[in-house]
Amino acid sequence: MSLHHSTRGRIGLAVGALGAASLLLAGCAGGGSTGGSTGGASGDPIIVGTTDKVTTLDPAGSYDNGSLAVQTQVFPYLVNTDYNSTEVVPDLAESAEFTSPTEYTVTLPAGLKWANGNDLTSSDVKFSFDRNLKIADPNGASSLLYNLDSVETPDDTTVVFTLKTENDQVFPYILTSFPGAIVDEDVFSADAITPDQEIVDANAFGGPYAITSWDFNKTVEFTPNENYKGLLPAAENGGAILSYFAESSNLKLAVQEGDVDVAYRSLSATDVEDLSGNDAVKVVEGPGGEIRYIVFNFNTQPYGSATAEADPAKALAVRQAVADLVDRDAISEQVYKGTYTPLYSYVPEGFTGATEALKGLYGDGAGAPDAAKAKATLEAAGVTTPVQLSLQYSPDHYGPSSGDEYALVKQQLEADGLFQVNLQSTEWVQYSKDRTSDVYPAYQLGWFPDYSDADNYLTPFFLKENFLGNHYDNPEVNDLILEQAVEPDAATRQADIEKIQELVAADLSTLPLLQGAQVAVTGADVSGVTLDASFKLRFAPIHK
Repeated sequence: MSLHHSTRGRIGLAVGALGAASLLLAGCAGGGSTGGSTGGASGDPIIVGTTDKVTTLDPAGSYDNGSLAVQTQVFPYLVNTDYNSTEVVPDLAESAEFTSPTEYTVTLPAGLKWANGNDLTSSDVKFSFDRNLKIADPNGASSLLYNLDSVETPDDTTVVFTLKTENDQVFPYILTSFPGAIVDEDVFSADAITPDQEIVDANAFGGPYAITSWDFNKTVEFTPNENYKGLLPAAENGGAILSYFAESSNLKLAVQEGDVDVAYRSLSATDVEDLSGNDAVKVVEGPGGEIRYIVFNFNTQPYGSATAEADPAKALAVRQAVADLVDRDAISEQVYKGTYTPLYSYVPEGFTGATEALKGLYGDGAGAPDAAKAKATLEAAGVTTPVQLSLQYSPDHYGPSSGDEYALVKQQLEADGLFQVNLQSTEWVQYSKDRTSDVYPAYQLGWFPDYSDADNYLTPFFLKENFLGNHYDNPEVNDLILEQAVEPDAATRQADIEKIQELVAADLSTLPLLQGAQVAVTGADVSGVTLDASFKLRFAPIHK
């Protein structure tokens, strides 16, 4: 298989910014600019609180959950998943199907309009994909389009995607995620990220909502878009206000006091546990998919290829010893009160092909740590102990418990004298730049999936060109990942997915720790919050 398919990437994750819900309530009490009811259960606007930050409103420049949380409300997608379904079906499109092994043909309805009144045609679709690939922003998701060869538009309502490799099993899923957002070619730049305010001022929206007010990472006001003609029903509210909070403790207080209707990403486990006993609120849970893990930089970790004492065998022994020493059960229970559960492989439980490849290889073979085994591994490779390991985490991106989580990891690694851990933290804005610049030998990441398929836990991480940028390169893994993505036989594809996990478990490019569920907390009078396998909170069905 040709390696020209081998780029795909992603940063999935959550962060905190400033928010003042009391100001928001004052601003929307009289209706403000949030528009009228669209005939749903209530014309009232709903207020959503979050600690998730936006990178940019332009879909070509972001690959993070905070940005997607906004984009999924305001941009149209050709295909999507309905509520509580993983089946890819037409959204903006009238039809979408493979018309040959390498051609995916989409038909649009005639007469589509953007919220600003501009015509929405196949030309906008081609423009959206062409610009994403041309800009190739390092914080964007253009690498997910690794198998896209060209986009043609025979007429105003027809789009033909030509793929490089036949029988692509994941391309329709990719169209429901980050690079699938369609943008207005009369507003967006063809070769650069378009500033947020320009997009808002031009009303360049085609999803269920338009944005009427934009205060970057403070507040966003949404109003229902009358021109939206997609899969999802009309909004059951008169609009939505998204309020950003710097601290999850403030978000907890806001939902508890009724200052926000929905709190979503990220409350601490302790906060959720506390709120679950409060009659003024409801705790809503959805299927998991989120994972937490440690990334090893193969260049800069102890004995990494760019270090003075470079030695691949010793570097592997260091990674293996870390895997032998971590106690996932302790992290799950002590830090997260069971809201995150131990994860022993790369594809989390619930996805086809998921295994527990790490469990038998490391620790005591049953999921618990084993210090004697870690010591023997290091001695056999000739590694001097204690190993000096620099470990980095972000205090603001994955919720307030990250500090406790990594303090416990440090304690576990140091308990038997095998490691001396230099634990450091960096705010996310800087962290996201440093981690791909070889600054961190080992570091924390989390992942919210783009689409509900095992491929989304393999391709972005373990291809030679991957979003981790950690210099991992196993040609057998690379080839198997590309093969499973185009394997039409379900049993063969599942076997490939299982084999990939086995190979990566032996290499330890990353060390998975935990798997988490989706959680939202709402006011007692709020309905319609749907946490499903789309891993997106869609505002349209939420009402009071």
